[in-house]
Parts: sequence; C-alpha cells; structure tokens
Amino acid sequence: MSETLDPELVDAYLARIGAARPVRPDAAALRDLQERHVLSVPFENLHYYAGKPIRLDHTIVHKIVHERRGGGCYEVNPSFAHLLRALGFDVELLPARVWIDGVLGVPLGHVVLRVRTAEGDWLVDVGFGRNSRHPLSLDTLADQRDPHGVYRLAPLPDGGHELFMNTHAQYRVEPRPIAVEDLRATLWWYRTSAESPFLQSQLCSLPTEDGRVTLIGRTLLRQVGADRFSERLDDDSQVIETYREHFGIELDEIPPDLDVDEAGAVRLGAS
Repeated sequence: MSETLDPELVDAYLARIGAARPVRPDAAALRDLQERHVLSVPFENLHYYAGKPIRLDHTIVHKIVHERRGGGCYEVNPSFAHLLRALGFDVELLPARVWIDGVLGVPLGHVVLRVRTAEGDWLVDVGFGRNSRHPLSLDTLADQRDPHGVYRLAPLPDGGHELFMNTHAQYRVEPRPIAVEDLRATLWWYRTSAESPFLQSQLCSLPTEDGRVTLIGRTLLRQVGADRFSERLDDDSQVIETYREHFGIELDEIPPDLDVDEAGAVRLGAS
C-alpha cells in the first residue's frame, strides 16, 4: 500500500464522504473522517455476484470514489487507509478473526486499521457491518460508548485485543501488521467457496444518522430509532431503484445468482 493518492483524488474522496480536509492528522479529524465514511460508503458484496474483480491495490479507491460503490472489509478498510495516509496519518493494517456463532473464524478473515495520532492509538474499522461509528481507543480497557453501541477492547497475551460490542465478542485483532497482499489467499476462498459468508445472499447495508438500511436479496430492512420495517421487493425495477435511493448505487440490472459446480465451488465470471 505504498501508492500515494494524488491531490485531486484526495479531494474527490473527501467530497464522496462529505468531509472537509483536516487541518492536522489528529484524533478529532480521524473521528470526523471515520464517521463520514461509515455513513457514506455501504458494506456490499455485489461484485462477488457479478463476477467482477475484487481489487487489492490502490484502484479500489476509484471504485469507491468514482463508481460511488462500497465493498467488504478487504476493500473499504484498505481504501480508507489510502485516504488517511494521504492526509498525514500513521496507518497500519491489522488482521482479525471474526467470531461466528461462538466459533473463531479463519486467520486473516477480517482486516482493520491501527491509526496512531499524537493523542494515542486507535482501532478504526469502516467495513464490518457492526463496526463502531467512531475510532476506538487502544489505550483504554474501559467501555467506549458509540452511536452504534458500547464497545470494549480486552487485551490478549500476544499483544492483540478482543473486541466486544454490547458484551458480545465481535472479533480478535492480532498485533502484527500485514500487507494487503497477504489477503489474497483468503479473498480467493471468499470468492470461490459456497461456504463463503459473502456468497450466501446479495447484501448492501449502510448506517444512517438514526438507524440503518439494509437490502438482503429482495428484502429491504430499515431501522429508524427503535422502529424496524421490512418490505419485500418483487420487481427488479424496485430493487434497482432501492439501490439508487438508499445507497447511491446505479445498476443497469441485478447481478445473477451464483453458479455452483458439482464440487460445491462457485464458478466466477471475470477474475
């Protein structure tokens, strides 16, 4: 991740998330940038279904900025790291293992950011779905209240941390930084295995100021404060309009269902 974003792309990225260019790379600026990113860039997996490439280089920024799309953690967190570095922040990628139904997932199953500022070290995650809206301090064991819940980081013997949200374990962060290229093998599994969580249904989700909007297949879920609404979308035109209205994603057609071979592997389109 040594590529440097040119100033015009940095300005376009900031405009994409509705953020002002910070005066200095401090904790207040980081908080604002993360909040704006979380509320602007959806967690979505449509490229997986469309057979389009999942990039692990700086071109992911163009998908988010110019195509006005989102992505999974392998896309949006490295992309955000590019922006933060261009703005003068000290950023590292850290691997994480996600807790799924009480079982710890595979190594490198998730990736987060460690950002260092003059005020301390921060866990930053804009690509998990249940991530905090604001950076989480890595320098405290106390509860950290956030618009998305109450988070707590518990230290591990190897120097890593266990992240809890509302007392539930979310994922385990390892302390040793990785390069984005280290994610290629796991990305291949995510893209090709019928057991991949990214291939169970087409998903697009975005927090709002007072809730969340999520489209799972043809089911639109909306949370507004304490109220929850569910709506089934029967027509393709309704689904396409929902992507446009709630997520700013322009589609000509809905990606097709996956093609799985006899061995249970997913046949990809473009690679």
